Amino acid sequence: MSGRLSLREEGSGDDWNVSDRLLPCLRLIFLALVLAIATYVRIRLLDIPLERDEGEYAYMGRLMLKGLPPYLHLYTMKLPGVGIAYAFIMSLFGETARGIHLGLLIINAANALLVYLLAQRLLDRNAAAVSCATYALLSLGRPVDGIYAHATHFVVLFFLASFLLLLRWQGKRKPLLLGASGLLLGVAVLMKQHTAMLAVFACLILARDAWKHGVRGFSAYLLFLLGLCIPYALTALWLAGLGLFGTFWFWTVTYAGKYASAVPLLGGLLNLKDAVILNIREAQWPLWLIGGLGGVFLGTSHGRRTDRVFLAGLTIFSFLAVCPGLYFREHYFIVLLPAVSLLAGFAVSASERAISTTRPGSAFRFIPLCLVITAVGYGVCQEREYLLTASPFEVSRSIYGVNPFPESLQIASYLQQHTAVDDKIAVIGSEPQIYFYADRPAATSYIYMYGLMEDQPFAATMQKEMITQLEENRPKYIVMVNTPASWLRKETSADLIFRWLDGYMPANYQPVGIIDIISLTDTVCKWDSQVKGYSPESVSSVVVYKRKN
Repeated sequence: MSGRLSLREEGSGDDWNVSDRLLPCLRLIFLALVLAIATYVRIRLLDIPLERDEGEYAYMGRLMLKGLPPYLHLYTMKLPGVGIAYAFIMSLFGETARGIHLGLLIINAANALLVYLLAQRLLDRNAAAVSCATYALLSLGRPVDGIYAHATHFVVLFFLASFLLLLRWQGKRKPLLLGASGLLLGVAVLMKQHTAMLAVFACLILARDAWKHGVRGFSAYLLFLLGLCIPYALTALWLAGLGLFGTFWFWTVTYAGKYASAVPLLGGLLNLKDAVILNIREAQWPLWLIGGLGGVFLGTSHGRRTDRVFLAGLTIFSFLAVCPGLYFREHYFIVLLPAVSLLAGFAVSASERAISTTRPGSAFRFIPLCLVITAVGYGVCQEREYLLTASPFEVSRSIYGVNPFPESLQIASYLQQHTAVDDKIAVIGSEPQIYFYADRPAATSYIYMYGLMEDQPFAATMQKEMITQLEENRPKYIVMVNTPASWLRKETSADLIFRWLDGYMPANYQPVGIIDIISLTDTVCKWDSQVKGYSPESVSSVVVYKRKN
């Protein structure tokens, strides 16, 4: 009898808490399952056709691998960081869509690990598992175009690594840590200009640190600023040495400024509403809701003592990094996902601690984690076709409709077979992936038509320059893209390019290929002799022309 009493007394103590033993195991199993699903999906969709942004970065990366700088044979308002990253990835895994997406798989895994490490430092190990799983699923999701290798994935990699070093510096006060943090954040800015908002946040953190501790170790702050500036300065010096600084400045500052200020505030608010209501809510709204709950907990006394100002600031400035230009495109929100994931982990951790305070040893502690598991299960269920069964072709169509991304492979294959390595081609449309697939030099530096169609003061000049380049380079083949999304033409768009095409094309080129995208599942392809007498039926078609004589 005394033995039974002894067992009961031991079981009622804090050392024999079932939830303390089971919860960590359940979190690890949950995390492993989510990471396994994310890895499976990314491997399954490695061959998904490149979309426009990927085509741009891949083409830029290939030019760099050939020793050709950007802003010479390719005009872009984006900084060259992602092009450099693509070149590195392709040198490792091959110059194919599969190689690029394999690189993305590794980058995304690294990002999930960095979220885990940051959550572990700011919160605790239990919250880190939830944060890591949340990021792995959200960054994969269709609402943020997560399967594609957008610049925002690379931004996340470098700014998370930067903030981890910054937090470590606050504990160890070693100047080199802060210098390395600044350097990594400078690389993140080189990936996408929007990241400048997070650089501002880092500077505010350092200003707060100086306020609290005085200006001791001022050299460390200077090292941070030096590191922050080095990547951009080296890029500017590199391009200046090649005589391309003026072009680089025009596209990344002058024109980019016009582009970023084109959307009025009301239009931007409508874009934000569409992005939030129609996209993020589509499948993953429970996880976003849990992240929002974590934001609420930041203002309470629940949860482990942590740097709540840092978490709140990271969230605010990550959102500001989504805002420049007020376009709020789906993949922009990937920059916000680390903060949302950290808040989700904080919500679970704070909820568990609140329950432990009122009901020590209670099984109710399982409720927060079970809610996260349910939210993840709901998201996977809602996106099960996209995640688990749809082919790469079907996923491309489900996200981008009748844009000619799958068809670009066949077009490029035809061009390769009918041209020599040095023959120039031109794509009149915004489909740079065709240049990449075909591996042929472009007859024009304009890989996008959007700037030519916008209401901005340089549009007419851009059209004239493109016409001059085409007339001088006389491409052997011209690919005419008749897809609305490839132009975004407005009633107020300058029409010089169209008037020129109406006269120049019939006089100098003849059609040898028609790709008619009838529906999401049906595409009619006609080549050479089959082209005669065929007229495209759909609003989305591509016509390949060969130069006469």
